[in-house]
Amino acid sequence: ALRARMEERLLSARFRYINQQLYTSSSQEAAQLFQNDPEAFQIYHRGFAQQVGRWPENPVHRIVRYLRQRPASLVVADFGCGDCKIANSIRNKVHSFDLVALSPLVTVCDMAKVPLAAESVDVAVFCLALMGTNLQEILEEANRVLKQGGTLMMAEVASRFEDLRAFVNAMSHLGFKSVSK
Repeated sequence: ALRARMEERLLSARFRYINQQLYTSSSQEAAQLFQNDPEAFQIYHRGFAQQVGRWPENPVHRIVRYLRQRPASLVVADFGCGDCKIANSIRNKVHSFDLVALSPLVTVCDMAKVPLAAESVDVAVFCLALMGTNLQEILEEANRVLKQGGTLMMAEVASRFEDLRAFVNAMSHLGFKSVSK
């Protein structure tokens, strides 16, 4: 029992370390981290699942509920999809992107350079996936692949932003209009 608790503490500490690395490096550097240490992605997602499991609601469930109410013809891009919860939960065509494939549905790539044509999706989703120091590049990529009038859905912890108002203003400079917060 003691050994199991100690191993769990070490995994939790490693999750926190990896999480900090993801927030303080570019998406390119994060991709390199996981290429150099494939086990790190598994540890990260295990720790992530434990964290989210303690929350009153996982935001991905709210996004899934919203998308289920929308036409099945809408095409969705899920940036930082993790275990593909969205793709596995809705009827729509979903392009699932992440740095490492936890599922055969995942296209492995840098979120700043997804392999989609311009204006090819109706909805772009970032659910607890806005990580890295190159957020502007990543959000510009989402804007590039979104059709005119498309929807950007974002769920993120408030502590991710030093100044939420400045972030919302920066989003408007990228061409996004806040409809609901």
